[in-house]
Amino acid sequence: MSEHTLVSFGPGAALELRAEIHTLGLHRAFVVTTGGRSAAQIDPRALLGDACADMFSGAREHVPSATVAAALERFTASNADVCIAIGGGSAIGLGKAIARRVGVPLVAVPTTYSGSEMTSIWGETDDAGKQTGRDPLAKPRLVVYDVTLTLGLPVAESAASGMNAMAHAVEALYAANATDETRTIADEAAALLAQSLPAVVASPSNIDARTTALRGAHLAGRALDASAMGLHHRICHVLGGTFRMPHARTHAVVLPRVVAFNTTAAPDAMARLSRAIGQPEAAAGLATLNQLLGIRMTLRELGLRQADIDQVADEVTATPYPNPRTVTRDDVRAILLSGG
Repeated sequence: MSEHTLVSFGPGAALELRAEIHTLGLHRAFVVTTGGRSAAQIDPRALLGDACADMFSGAREHVPSATVAAALERFTASNADVCIAIGGGSAIGLGKAIARRVGVPLVAVPTTYSGSEMTSIWGETDDAGKQTGRDPLAKPRLVVYDVTLTLGLPVAESAASGMNAMAHAVEALYAANATDETRTIADEAAALLAQSLPAVVASPSNIDARTTALRGAHLAGRALDASAMGLHHRICHVLGGTFRMPHARTHAVVLPRVVAFNTTAAPDAMARLSRAIGQPEAAAGLATLNQLLGIRMTLRELGLRQADIDQVADEVTATPYPNPRTVTRDDVRAILLSGG
């Protein structure tokens, strides 16, 4: 499969989903969702008609291996030739797992702002924790951005998923393999998110602000797809995979702490980031943005126990990964303990 992702963007774009997949030569869709709000925003069976072979509404956060197995069994029985993921990161993550396993094209219809739909990065969780990697088969063939599907996204979820996308842009700015092109994309992503998310929180029905947030998330995903992940993503993968902490909110809370840790080792990236988000200092500016968006919880409130901090530090430092500043076990402990 080509790594090139087609993008359809605009209000009502999801209404063309059946025609879009037929244009790609695909005819039987297996749809994955989380149920709940995202499913209520759109009726895949009505939208796809007889092109909907089956629908699995059991996608779960962190993509548990048991959920993947259950979805694969249903997929095999459906004889589908395309997987369509409708929802946030949980649904898209499950869609990536199916696409990787069976080699069918993936179509993503995001209803949040994480940006993961633009990447080949996958993640799955089992008893050993969260495993992640990159696989061209996990990258969607088509992404459909329909802002009307985000209008019902609650303020708290809008804010947290948007800051998850911000984390993608931030790490792309100081990635070991960053280029002028990826930095420019990440710059724009951070600026669009910083501009739009407060407006979304202030006025959830503001379609212009939600459109801008979608564009920022899209660019953040593109930037991350071309960049190496560093300390921030490593910490969040451990907190989510081993301790099942909520994905987007954990990203939001951890981000200012890791940026503060990396500040002296990546001065150019931090200067770019502070300009993009319109704040005099990058780490403090991200913390201020969290506060403005109503993201005021601590890691302890998200489920991290004092007794687990040493295990997190051990897991984070167990394998090497690129980061602007060398990371020790004590550094990780300090990051986790800062701010509660």
